[in-house]
Amino acid sequence: MRTLLLGVTSLFCSSVALSAEDTNTTMDLYGFVMLDTGYQSKQNDPDWFDVVRPTKLPAFEDEFGADGNWFASVRQTRFGVKTSTPTGLGELKTQFEFEMFGTGVDAGQTTIRLRHAYGELGQFGAGQTWSPFMDIDVFPNSVEYWGPSGMAFFRNVQVRWMPIKGDYTRLTFALERPGASADQGAYADRIELENISPHFPYPDVSGEFRMGNENWGYVEIAGIVRYIEWEDQLADQFDLGGDEMGWGVNLSSNLKLGNSTLRLAVVYGEGIQNYMNDAPADVGIRNNFADPRRPIVGEVLPVLGVTAFIDINWSDSMSTSIGYSLIDIDNSDGQTDDAFKHGDYALANILFTPVKNFMFGPEIQYGRRENFRDGFTSDDVRVQVSFKYSFSKTLGGE
Repeated sequence: MRTLLLGVTSLFCSSVALSAEDTNTTMDLYGFVMLDTGYQSKQNDPDWFDVVRPTKLPAFEDEFGADGNWFASVRQTRFGVKTSTPTGLGELKTQFEFEMFGTGVDAGQTTIRLRHAYGELGQFGAGQTWSPFMDIDVFPNSVEYWGPSGMAFFRNVQVRWMPIKGDYTRLTFALERPGASADQGAYADRIELENISPHFPYPDVSGEFRMGNENWGYVEIAGIVRYIEWEDQLADQFDLGGDEMGWGVNLSSNLKLGNSTLRLAVVYGEGIQNYMNDAPADVGIRNNFADPRRPIVGEVLPVLGVTAFIDINWSDSMSTSIGYSLIDIDNSDGQTDDAFKHGDYALANILFTPVKNFMFGPEIQYGRRENFRDGFTSDDVRVQVSFKYSFSKTLGGE
């Protein structure tokens, strides 16, 4: 934390020097403090107490204890810095942004999490930012942090080329950091699988094309191709290594309807789960008992995601978002009966902005999980009230 404070202090100090010495560069400091609090009617994984994720709902009765929990969190709180400098090679931009929402080994914690560490010069960019395979503009005007389960959503490390740049017309290609996860299913405890190692010799290749205008909105198509390999390091009678090609297509749109915006997306692919907002493993196990050398094999799992939301601006100070999203997995026969199969996500809210930079409002949220083969389902209904205090300051420039 001390390092963080020193870093933030240095940013402010450098901004003073910036405004005094370089009138061509602008620096934007921005962020918000946000409180989410409310009540959930049932239960979910306690590491994800303040969000709706169907994959984190119970896979069997009372997996996470008793129903009914009050929650409160400031983990959406965010801070960011953007800079922009005109050069002979085009505009030089940088973005550094973090929030307090712990994931991975920090799941459930209020701790620093990097969102963006990205720079671009002219048509080329590098660093961590939104994958071209996703469309961030599909995300609704909601206060639930995690968002629609069925949309592609991934900030990834990448190198990108943007021959066409714009809000309503764009073309982007990227080489992205590869990665994938596997569900070993019913064989997870077998010693033969303990020495299976992932291998990613090539980057993921992604791209997007968007066309539209400010009058009606836009349509966008994005795609991704990836190579997933796993190697068997154990010297025994089995050869359990293998490889698969993953691929995906994402069709999305924003349509302007008077004072409303319709946000739509359909995603389909195989082995692209880690690019989805809330999905399990990319690779599952298929039984192959006819081959004693390879009695089980890995295969990429097909996934379908659908998202449909409408944002309504009743006035300058009041808005509503309402919609639904689903994700569906075509499971492999080697997965366990309680593996995740299908998820539903829905919400509705009314949000108020009585003064600039302050927003609050209630939201009702719903999540549902369906298992693969045992017939078990679980769901959760939440009522959340959020308070958001934003700030922004631009320094430098002419």
